[in-house]
Amino acid sequence: MKEGKRQKQVSALLRAELSNIFQKLGLNIIQGGMVSISSVKITPDLFEARVYLSFYQIAKQADALKLIEDRAWEIKRDLVSSIRNQLRSMPQLTFYIDDSLEYVDKMDALFKEINDHKHDTENES
Repeated sequence: MKEGKRQKQVSALLRAELSNIFQKLGLNIIQGGMVSISSVKITPDLFEARVYLSFYQIAKQADALKLIEDRAWEIKRDLVSSIRNQLRSMPQLTFYIDDSLEYVDKMDALFKEINDHKHDTENES
């Protein structure tokens, strides 16, 4: 289903504010790696926001996600204070690991393997 104009506006607002909050709370650097908010998807009723996080050079992504979830009340508190004049109600935040970069890397590796195999069979002919 296509996102509406208001959903896009609220998503962009939440993403920008959450990025600032993550920096302020020191959640953008975890275990020596970086955390960034890759996207925020909001339901049509604006009651739930799914926050997708990208982890760069963090070995234990599930542990980093747990750390963020443990501090969700702080994140929400700061978010409420920063957007209280722009939204009537605060959406429920749910955090997810964005594995799209891993998927892209995996697909690149598969295409390289296929290409290498193709060149090997051509050279044998």
